Amino acid sequence: MFNLQQTRVPETRRTSLGPRLVIAGTHSGVGKTTVASGLMAAMRLRGRGVASAKVGPDFIDPGYHALACGRPGRNLDAWMCGPDLIAPLAARAAASADVLVVEGVMGLFDGAGDGTQSSTADIALLLDAPVLLVVDCAAQAASVAALVHGFATFEPRLNLAGVVLNRLASAGHERMVREALSAMARPVPVVGALHRDERLAWRDRHLGLVPVAERPEAVHASLEVLAQAVLAQCDLQAIETVARAAPVLNVDGPPLPQHVGSARVAIATGKAFTFSYPDNAEALSAAGAEILEFDPLSDSELPERVDAIVVGGGFPEVMAQQLSANAPLLADVRHKVALGLRVWAECGGLLWLASSLDGHPMAGVVDTSASMTSKLTLGYRTAVCRTTTPLGRSGTVLRGHEFHYSQVAPEGDALHLRGAFGGGVAGFATPNLLASYLHVHLAGQPQLAEAFVRCAAQATFAEAGSPRSTSQAS
Repeated sequence: MFNLQQTRVPETRRTSLGPRLVIAGTHSGVGKTTVASGLMAAMRLRGRGVASAKVGPDFIDPGYHALACGRPGRNLDAWMCGPDLIAPLAARAAASADVLVVEGVMGLFDGAGDGTQSSTADIALLLDAPVLLVVDCAAQAASVAALVHGFATFEPRLNLAGVVLNRLASAGHERMVREALSAMARPVPVVGALHRDERLAWRDRHLGLVPVAERPEAVHASLEVLAQAVLAQCDLQAIETVARAAPVLNVDGPPLPQHVGSARVAIATGKAFTFSYPDNAEALSAAGAEILEFDPLSDSELPERVDAIVVGGGFPEVMAQQLSANAPLLADVRHKVALGLRVWAECGGLLWLASSLDGHPMAGVVDTSASMTSKLTLGYRTAVCRTTTPLGRSGTVLRGHEFHYSQVAPEGDALHLRGAFGGGVAGFATPNLLASYLHVHLAGQPQLAEAFVRCAAQATFAEAGSPRSTSQAS
């Protein structure tokens, strides 16, 4: 049922955003991804065309959504892209679908902590979308009513349209919670009640769930079980009624980069590098890039006549030994970077380009050593380029996100970083290379896609006796 082949969604410039809802939680870990993915899978089993989005910068949850929906999972991040782009990006995500299901981040009202619009509640308000609140009922019963009452009344503009009870221990436990909720002065309807079931548990890792690419068949099987549980224990008709009650929003599509030249850009894929926004590849393509792929785990060389590579994040630390063993590709990357290959690396890509990762030799393109730590580095960052990079000249501003348990030494000084809790300098750059921990979403910064493709289109290094000509740049 849940085909791994995803449908291609065409770009539209003027469109409308129709039925939609937001799946929120009282806090992290309540089961938002379980409920959201299960709801998507159940709706698809019912023959609905379902689209998905994730609030915030997360890469892993959209992979679960994509498998459940059969189309790319998108991100709605007001901090990186700006609040004005949230409805257009949601409409892009929902193109040709019957309903858009948006999974929230952290607790309903939790955001960046710097006063910007970044919480799940902010996104729901920007989308004028109804909210279903997931409540972890383990170790509480009547207290659930007090919790729901607080969430329902904290922000009067928010449409809290229903509650999904999760991790109920028994039928008796469910009855007590339902009775407490029905006694509220302004009851919030219960649209689902999921009981504890170990088959619905996902495997975790230090950055959250294990990416789908590492175990697609296992996730496929779990989604089948989860879809049946949602069909049996949630009121899909009531949930769809909630989604259809959202008012239609007519919006322009998000701005696309201008076509600035022609270049062959290879993006790292495979099990070790799964952290990539679909919008980024689309932005590069709009700017003139021919998008190729390569797998650092298995490919012995980069694609032919490639002008630039993009190496995003993922879990290279989990597969460091295998990545290090692929010596032919590492040598090919070193050779072509020396000849002028353009490079943009984020987080895991930085680790792969380093001299070593936890003692395993890596590409050696960046003169630094990487190691895993127990310290989490997390948060939004504004970065100012202190030198010319493939994303722009010195002074170019980037808005992005960091999320890692690793460190590099030395840290580099290419970017001046500023976040909610301080700043500093980090990252590595030349006019042909940028490698840092910063993840960037190009939908809100199309000029960066233009700069990178323009830089790639001007590559003149020779490969197999066939140098490129700068006449391709515009």
